[in-house]
Amino acid sequence: MMSKLIKSILLVMAVIITTGTNAQTNPTQDLDSKQQAIVRISSLTGKGELVKLKTELNKGLDAGLTVNQIKEILVHVYAYAGFPRSIRGLQTFMTVLDERKAKGTNDITGTEASPIKDQRNKYDRGKAILDTLLGAPQNGPQTGYSAFAPVIEIFLKEHLFADIFERNVLTYTERELATVSVLAGIGGVEPMLQSHLKICLNVGLTAEQLQQFIEVIKHSVGKKEAGSAQKVLNEVLKTK
Repeated sequence: MMSKLIKSILLVMAVIITTGTNAQTNPTQDLDSKQQAIVRISSLTGKGELVKLKTELNKGLDAGLTVNQIKEILVHVYAYAGFPRSIRGLQTFMTVLDERKAKGTNDITGTEASPIKDQRNKYDRGKAILDTLLGAPQNGPQTGYSAFAPVIEIFLKEHLFADIFERNVLTYTERELATVSVLAGIGGVEPMLQSHLKICLNVGLTAEQLQQFIEVIKHSVGKKEAGSAQKVLNEVLKTK
């Protein structure tokens, strides 16, 4: 009797362990509510769709994004869509926060960016971050636009990848999700969108999540923009 009881207990334990292992090795393939909010906020800011943006800013806060995370998303957008779009997004967010405060809603401020302790110069720091995003060191000679206008390559390393990507309010994954959202929204920048979709895969987003990203773009920005982004994603996934 005792032997049968022990066997039963061991069988139940084995099932629990197997279930737990499967849950860890097969994580959800969906973008969570915060990630979907990042897609909507970034793409609509880049497009300048401020009425829609106001709604999505409220939803983003309700989904659990902090005030500082949303500020960071809106600032991040300027690197791809320009200061005017970014500033209009920030102004819209200020209005949203004022309205929520007037209604008695106290949103979580969240953490500020940590001071940078890395003593290397900004170019080297930015290059190291880009190497991490790309998954391989980029040590070859400059080609294409970088060779044609070397100063922009310096700006990209020192400013985009050091000054902006180095700030830890958002993760690399969240920043890349914001980046592809802006690029998909503004359109006409398919080579850059292709590069950043590849980086999205490098930093942990799955093909299924990127497919869901397209669906979010379709419903928040438009079918045309989603269709163009889908073509680029299809090409990216062919090489994986």
